[in-house]
Amino acid sequence: MEKVKNQKRAYLLALLAILFWSTISSALKITLRYVAFDQMLFWSVLSGIFFLAIINLSGKNALKLKQLTKKDLLSSAIMGFFSPFMYYLILFKAYDLLEAQVAGVLNYTWPIVLVLLSVPMLGQKISYKSLFAIGISFLGILLISTQGNFRTFHVLNPLGVTLAVGSAFFWSLYWIFNMRDHREDSGKILLNMIFGLFYMVIYYLVLRKAPQVPSLKGIIGSIYVGLFEMSFTYVIWLKALNYSKNVVRVSNLIYLSPFIALFWIREAVGETIHLFTIMGLVLIILGIILQQIVQRKEDRLTERSTPEA
Repeated sequence: MEKVKNQKRAYLLALLAILFWSTISSALKITLRYVAFDQMLFWSVLSGIFFLAIINLSGKNALKLKQLTKKDLLSSAIMGFFSPFMYYLILFKAYDLLEAQVAGVLNYTWPIVLVLLSVPMLGQKISYKSLFAIGISFLGILLISTQGNFRTFHVLNPLGVTLAVGSAFFWSLYWIFNMRDHREDSGKILLNMIFGLFYMVIYYLVLRKAPQVPSLKGIIGSIYVGLFEMSFTYVIWLKALNYSKNVVRVSNLIYLSPFIALFWIREAVGETIHLFTIMGLVLIILGIILQQIVQRKEDRLTERSTPEA
């Protein structure tokens, strides 16, 4: 009975997290009307640190600076560079250049990049079936980037598309390092974000400018992103995974998010959702799901063929 209750909690928390995340594309695009992309990142990270600190300090495993080892600091310094610093800096600029629907959908290519990076970094093998599945997702990327204009192969905004897809590279690197780091989640993410803020300060020093307090709408939007993209929602998602007896089922719910996001983009941002955006999104998600199915089957075959010690 308790397992059933926990599974229901897992689904409810997962759906709540997905609902929050689905609003982020709209929130980013609207906020960028009132504040520069790098200024928004600074205030989002700062507010994210504030909310994560409250969550972490109110928990059982509060982060204690005196107990941090050199390894902890080095891990967070590396992960903080990849996310929030590089990932969001590049992603926010992509949103600044592209329509929210295009930047948001292309951002969901990170599972593809993660698979490709796992080959050199984790020593994993990739089969022809997996490559075929990745090819389907890649076709979706081309469809969105060109909006179906394959004759002249004219990319709508080459820099914006490059940044949107390129941000997935840094997010994937973040997750690879995160998989190797078994520290408590909220404290680890908090420390990563503190380092991310440190890199933002260096960024401003190099550019010889300072973060400015944006307008009321700009600061509200930045705080919203810091809360529902970088801190609170992430903790909800992790709790959902912890409650679930089947992590895969809960994890697959995340693919609802980009489709719900298109609804918010149409209603809140006022963009007309293009047919090729929807078609491209379907291909990207289809490719990711097929690749996961192929990977699970290959993992099962490997387990069966491995002799017991």
